[in-house]
Amino acid sequence: RIDPSVLRKIAEHTADLTPGTLRARRTVAGVGVGSAGATAKATVTGQRVDLWVELALRYPGPVRSTVEQLRSKISDEIRRITGYQVRSIAVTVTGLIPEPSFRVH
Repeated sequence: RIDPSVLRKIAEHTADLTPGTLRARRTVAGVGVGSAGATAKATVTGQRVDLWVELALRYPGPVRSTVEQLRSKISDEIRRITGYQVRSIAVTVTGLIPEPSFRVH
């Protein structure tokens, strides 16, 4: 048996490496405290996995195709590493973050 926390970490790491996803800047009372990547929750029934993933995406960007690619990559990676079958992946996009613009003065 593989602990759900292992599956969660695989999903988070894979999501963070998927093109179009971004680490979101974290603030507390308006003060920057670093950044956070994707977060995930996993439940396991036998060798079937259900995942819930939350993450930020680059804006502008193709949201639908990025999420489809994300689901495919996570599913493939979990199957490759654990042999488990991903039954479902619910994705919540928590933010669309614009590319930083650089001005030349």
